[in-house]
Amino acid sequence: QVQLVESGGGLVQPGGSLRLSCAASGNIYSINAMGWYRQAPGEERELVATITSDGSTNYADSVKGRFTISRDNAKNTVYLQMSSLKPEDTAVYYCIAKRRFSNPTWGQGTQVTVSS
Repeated sequence: QVQLVESGGGLVQPGGSLRLSCAASGNIYSINAMGWYRQAPGEERELVATITSDGSTNYADSVKGRFTISRDNAKNTVYLQMSSLKPEDTAVYYCIAKRRFSNPTWGQGTQVTVSS
């Protein structure tokens, strides 16, 4: 079993930056990939970024060049560094961890609001 604890959400002005953190605990050695999804009110949850166990990353077109996903193995934590934030980035951001042959584990979600 894996548990995820998210932090770092909040209110930021357009053009600003914010870093989200997701700390994993439990059976972390079986995790193949981690990532971030987001969901705005009335919209479907969408993939933002992923990072695999070998360090490969993937981003949604809407965030390429602005967001960076990274991990700190010593802390069992994945980060999402967000810069040049836009109002369209406003959403609840969810951390996800995927284990082999298991359903994904989701974090509780953290609100990111980009507004003047």
